[in-house]
Amino acid sequence: MPRTKKKNSKGGQHGHVQPFSDEDVSIETLSHCSSFSDGASVADEGGEVSEDTAQEDFQYKLKGFIDSTVDKSAKTRQGALDGLKTAMANRILYEFISERRMTITDSIERCLKKGKGEEQRAAASLACLLCIQLGSGIESEEVLKTLKPVFKNILADGSANIQARQAVATSLGLCTLVAEDDIVDVFSTMECFESLFTRSYAKGDGTFPSLNPQMSQLHTNALLSWALLLTICSGSQLKEVLRKHMPKLPGLLESEDVNMRIAAGETIALLFELARDMDAEFETENYNDLCDKLSALATDCNKHRAKNDKRKQRSVFRDVLKAVEDGDFQTETIRFGNERMTIDGWVRKRTYDAFREFVGSGMNYHLQANEFIRDVFELGPPMLVDSATMKAMKISRFERHLHNSAAFKARTKARSKFRDKRVDVGEF
Repeated sequence: MPRTKKKNSKGGQHGHVQPFSDEDVSIETLSHCSSFSDGASVADEGGEVSEDTAQEDFQYKLKGFIDSTVDKSAKTRQGALDGLKTAMANRILYEFISERRMTITDSIERCLKKGKGEEQRAAASLACLLCIQLGSGIESEEVLKTLKPVFKNILADGSANIQARQAVATSLGLCTLVAEDDIVDVFSTMECFESLFTRSYAKGDGTFPSLNPQMSQLHTNALLSWALLLTICSGSQLKEVLRKHMPKLPGLLESEDVNMRIAAGETIALLFELARDMDAEFETENYNDLCDKLSALATDCNKHRAKNDKRKQRSVFRDVLKAVEDGDFQTETIRFGNERMTIDGWVRKRTYDAFREFVGSGMNYHLQANEFIRDVFELGPPMLVDSATMKAMKISRFERHLHNSAAFKARTKARSKFRDKRVDVGEF
């Protein structure tokens, strides 16, 4: 890639490349997005020139990060990955990233294969942010096509770094949601997650496997990604999932790990919501026993559990119990700029939580400016566009977006199949 400035000659490292600090994010990055929160942005005379300079400096810094993802120093690579992650979480960089998509993807693949622990975690997270930036279409599909075999190898490798496996279990789920173009392949990826979290199911004799906290977290992450992909399953696939997993999922409510208990409870609530969208009278075997378990967790007074764990658990399971017993959901309103969005069900909650895990504090900005995320949550086109984004909207971008929009609409149809009254999903 051509470089506009000379690199540091020592060890091939870039002396100017440093990870974004919190100050960089708030001052350098988010200043370009101010019009989304202010509602209006008026440049002073000469302001356009300084903004152009700031944009050039920002892009130069990003190019430095991309170059440094192949540095010999693991610390430098880690810093570069973190810098790119922070930038992508806090700004819309479609044009810049689209032009360098293959280079960034190659770097992620290399760091996943040759890196260790934290570097692999950062690379896995960056893959998700890359897909979020590119949206649903041919570009993100190609990213996933390259990285999916690497992700699945790490997931299946019991000798791989456990933190890397945990990160991949989360990242593969969201990348699949965004970029997978074949619902059969979605189900295949779900089976990879099943091969992990089902190891936490009760054994044939009714006892539960003894797992260390790190392995339990891997299983929890796999379960949450599996639940995320449930939201785009067809009716026939959902029917098979209910038959296969509903008898055993409630057993995870007895896990020693509070995160697994909560993940299992939220997944059960999600499954009930999806099933009742197809059959309003849906109930499962041992329904009363399940409600008793949920009620006990919603009022848990177990002295052996930490107070914070019990408080967090009781709050979640009160909502889960309402979902299973009455089909109710505690709605939540998300405000961003001059807009608001209602989280009105478990499908939307699981999807929102998955995106927010990667973009963090940048979620409100992405809800305003990211066309793909706005499509997912049915918010319509961005209402406000800052000047930097306007300059990036070239004709070539719209040409590419036409394809991406078509691909997204096709996928949306698949995701909403189970809600279509014309689809025959059979009896439970």
